[in-house]
Parts: sequence; C-alpha cells; structure tokens
Amino acid sequence: MPVYTVHQPPLRRHETESDPARIAFVRDGFSFWAFLFGALWMLAYRLWLVLLGYCVLAVAIHFALLKIAASPGVRITVWLLLAILVGLEASSLRRWTLRRRGWADIGVVVADDLSMAERRFYDAWTAGADTLPPGPPPVPAARRAAAPASRDVIGLFPQPGGRP
Repeated sequence: MPVYTVHQPPLRRHETESDPARIAFVRDGFSFWAFLFGALWMLAYRLWLVLLGYCVLAVAIHFALLKIAASPGVRITVWLLLAILVGLEASSLRRWTLRRRGWADIGVVVADDLSMAERRFYDAWTAGADTLPPGPPPVPAARRAAAPASRDVIGLFPQPGGRP
C-alpha cells in the first residue's frame, strides 16, 4: 500500500493560519513520469536546484563517455541507469525541495491512492489528532499473546541489556 508524506507550506504574509488546500501529499516510491521525462518532470514540480544538478551531472556524464569513447550500448546503459535513479529518488528530491523552501513535514498517511490519503489525513486533522499513525493498526491482543515471548536479538547485535 502506498505511503504519502504530508507537507504544510509556510504562512504567507497575510495569513494567520495555513490554508489546507495548499498542503502537499508526496507519494513515496518509484515515479514512472520522472523516469520517463526526468528534466520535464523536474520543471513541472519546480525543482530548480535539482534540475540544475541534473543538467550538470548529465553534461559531465556526456563528456566522460565521449572521453573514454564508450560504445553506443554503454551509453544507452548509463543513461538508462540515470533515468532509473531519477525515478527511484523523485519523491526524495521533491521532499528535499519542499523542506528547503520552508515546508513542514506534518505527517505520514498510508492509503491506496491520493484521494484516500487526503481523506484519511483531513479526517484525522479535523478530529484534532496531533499526529497520525504512520502504519497499520496495532495487532489485536489475542494474536499478540500467541507470539513467542523471546527476547533474543537476531544478527550481530548483543543481547538486550548486555554490554556491547
């Protein structure tokens, strides 16, 4: 199920309270449109510094590939990998830009789609909840009791309460 982070914009000069219509929901995960049209996607979301960094990186990669006389197959692979990287990091780049512009991260919503995420967030917000539950509901007591009560730690970590 998709996870959305919720961001509240800074107050404008004439505002005393934030306008709920301006709140942004950023879906976490792979962005197909950022993968397919990286620079245009960055322009659409007004990610100016990200676009500048992307252009500098693209020019540097282009000249590096020319310098080593890379074959067309290598060039296509490098550009495909760069596009995949942009698609994977698109939501992080958008969140970074919002934080840089002064937007506050006010919650996390788990929902099937954007409209359901908005509905869940605004329902909790109007009910006066200070924070939203970041994940699925807690496990019922009947299922919790059936789970083993082991305190062992798996992996290379020391036992709980022990010395490191």
